[in-house]
Parts: sequence; C-alpha cells; structure tokens
Amino acid sequence: MNTYIIDNSDLTFKKLSRILSENKKLALSTDVEKKITHCRTYLDTKIKEQTKPIYGINTGFGSLYKVKIENSKLQELQENLVMSHACGTGDEVPQAIVKLMLLLKIKSLSYGHSGVQLATVNRLVDFYNNDILPVIFTQGSLGASGDLAPLAHLALALIGKGHVYFKGKKQETKQLYTSLGWESIQLQSKEGLALLNGTQFMSAYASYLVLKSYKLKYVADLVGTLSLEAYNGNLSPFNELIHQVRPHEGQLKTAERVRDFLLDSELISQKKEHVQDPYSFRCIPQVHGATYDTLEFVNKTITTEINAVTDNPNIFVEEDIIISGGNFHGQPLALALDYLGIAMAELGNISERRTFQLVSGLRGLPPFLIAESGLNSGFMIPQYTAASIVSQNKQLATPASIDSIVSSNGQEDHVSMGANAATKAYRIIENIERVLAIELLNASQALHFRNPLKSSPFLESLLSSYRSEIPFIEKDEILHNLIQKSIDFVQHLDVDVEELFNA
Repeated sequence: MNTYIIDNSDLTFKKLSRILSENKKLALSTDVEKKITHCRTYLDTKIKEQTKPIYGINTGFGSLYKVKIENSKLQELQENLVMSHACGTGDEVPQAIVKLMLLLKIKSLSYGHSGVQLATVNRLVDFYNNDILPVIFTQGSLGASGDLAPLAHLALALIGKGHVYFKGKKQETKQLYTSLGWESIQLQSKEGLALLNGTQFMSAYASYLVLKSYKLKYVADLVGTLSLEAYNGNLSPFNELIHQVRPHEGQLKTAERVRDFLLDSELISQKKEHVQDPYSFRCIPQVHGATYDTLEFVNKTITTEINAVTDNPNIFVEEDIIISGGNFHGQPLALALDYLGIAMAELGNISERRTFQLVSGLRGLPPFLIAESGLNSGFMIPQYTAASIVSQNKQLATPASIDSIVSSNGQEDHVSMGANAATKAYRIIENIERVLAIELLNASQALHFRNPLKSSPFLESLLSSYRSEIPFIEKDEILHNLIQKSIDFVQHLDVDVEELFNA
C-alpha cells in the first residue's frame, strides 16, 4: 500500500512530495520491465549483427569516440568508464538529494531507450528502498555530458566499489555486499555510459529545491503577514481590485493568501494613523508574487526534465535506430536553477528589510524590540546576521549558466555549468530559511507590544505554537540559541501539499 509504481505516467511535484513525505517504496511496473528488457535484447542483437562502430557502445568516449573497442572488452570498457570518471571532490552531497538522484535515474532508465539490464535498474530500486545511499561529492560536474563525476560515484556502488551509507553508517560498498549476500552488477555494453550520462545530479538538486522553495514562499507570506501586523501596517495594498488591474498570477495569489491569513484580525482592522507603509510591507504581493511566478516556470522546466531520457546515445527499438545526440546537456536546468536562486534571494532581501523596520523604533515599537534598550541591546544584532546572509546571497546569485569551459580535448566545447548553479542555489535557499526564521523571531517579539489587540485566529494559533518554544524576551540572552530554535520551527512547520502549490 505504501509503494509508488514507476510506470509510464509522469512524475509531478505533488507526487514527489508525497513519495518523500510518506517514505514510499518504489517498484517497476510490468510494462516498464518489458520495455527495459526489450531494449536490452535489441542492443545485444545489434552489436552481434553490426560491424561498424556505435558511439559509446563499442567505441571510446568523448574525444576518444574514434577508437573502436572489441566486443570481448565491452564489459571492461564500461567498468573502466565508471572508475575513471569517479573524480568528484568537495563536500558530500546531502543524503536526501542522493536518494532523489536514485529515484530520478530509475525514472529516466524506465523508458526503455537506454539499453541497460533490468538487473541494473532493480539494483537501483533496492538501493532506494533500503536507504543504501552512495557517497557522492558536490564538485566535478560541468553539467554538459550529463553529471559525469557525480553519477560515476553513484554507479560505483552498482559494481561493488566506492562507499555507501547504510543505516547511518558509512562503509565500503564491497563490505555491505558481503553482509547482504549481494553480487556486484556486471555491466554490459552501453550501461556505464547510460548511468553516467544524464542530468540526475542537477535535477535532484532542482527537485529538492523546488519543493523547499514552495514551502519557503508560503513561509515568507506567513511571516511577512505577521510582520505587517507587528508593524501596524495597512490592509489596503492587498485589496483584490488593485491586483486585478495588474493581474500577474503570483501577485494575485499572494495578496489573496495574505487576506486569508488576516481574516478576523483585530490588529489589521483598527484605524491607522499612517496612510502608507514602506515597500517591504506594501509590495509583498508584487515581490513575493514574482518569486511565485518564477517558481511556476522552474516547476515546468524541472517536471519536463525528471520525466525525460537524458543519457546518450538513445535507442529506438521500434524505429530500429540508435541516435547519438545531446540530451544530457544541462542548459535548461542551469538557466532554471540560476533563475530560482535569484528569485529566492529576493524573498530574503525583502524579509531583511522588514526585520530592519521592526527594530527601528517606529510605529510605537521600542527600539530593538526590548523594554529597557540601552541596558539591553535586544534584537539589534539578528538584523546584522540577516543582512550578512542576504549580502552573501547576492554574491551567490551571480548566474553560473553564463560561464563555459572547454573540456574533453575540445569535443565538449560548450558546457552548462548547471551543477554549479545547483549547488549555489542550494546555499541560497538554505540561507533564505535562516533569514525568514530571523524575521519570524522579530515579528513574534514585536507582536507582544500590540497586546491586548489580537491578530487573526489563524495567526494567533501559529504564534501560540511558536511561543511555546521561543518565548518573549524581557532582557538580553544568547540570541544564537533562539535563532536556531526559530530555524527548527520553520523546518518542521507542516504545510499541506495542496496549499504549498497554491501560491
């Protein structure tokens, strides 16, 4: 009952969210198994019958494409490919993303255009279902001939080499195979290339970040609304009429969400002495909404990618043709990931500005949100922390996709740098979570000074949960601890998947 069947239907982010949140196991449909087997049989027959070289199947790789390899050495060729390309370095890829890499590689191979053995795909399924996660490194991919180095480290585990995590313990793969009574996969012709070519490093990062970004967009709307209440802001900028005359979807939906959050609020309904609020409050629909529209574009791009065949060459059994092309090139992902990083960085920029306004001693709030400012510094320095983080994000948001370095002796003369775009976007979005947590800490503190007036029942319920973990601060204490608790609160905030993708 808790199994997701890999079949011909597309993966969507709603499906992906449920697969991950419900910790579903994977299984291949009967039709997928037939396609994989049929393609492999076709390839074996083609190699026996055809004398001319077929790139990547009985030739060298990259600029060595002219070197013909004897049929007796095809298994050695594939294993050599995996070992020689396992050149990753740097930090280890987070295990949640490694697990997504397994899922997306299985999905890409399931279409029956890659020529792999069914046993190879089934072993990847076993890895996923048993949380056997190969050790993969963040540096090494140009995002062009696929994610060669990262996927080589994934493929090492199939042939009993490299290292894996199992039950939280890092160990040699061969040691794990011995304990489980498993045999290594004997790679056949084309299999090493099918495993190494592909965009699963970039697309796994992208999938993880899209899911997280939708949640952080929700959190940004939520925390921004709390700050609006704490700042004694106006509701008029969220009136539906002004958004209908500039009808960007994200803008409309963000304004609607804020209005829903504020339903029956005493604070927002009280008479205001001021006519306008700073842009960081007044323009929440426009700024947050633009990020939502970017997310929708990235969602479409990544959804296409995770339901695609991205290795090379591609095998078309019914058409009786093997075609060498460039489906492994990461340009669509590189551009999308850069765009995502920029859009999410803007959520941090505007959040930090709201935090700045809250601690500035305006609108009846005490300076730095503390009763005895001077003796106490209060919330002076969390704003510094947020400012340093958003400044770092501005540096990280410089696009990776505008760069290219020639590789493979000139054969691979334009590369996407999508892998660097992925790891940069990861850092940006982790940073955004921290910036929003700092704003939430400030908004909760500021709202204490609005008593006895209350916000909406929904927001008061959220505040009650938050304050049970991070109470009102009466005098200075170590704020790092409170910031970390606030980050933990944001990370564990449960949001319904339908609500996540609504705005």
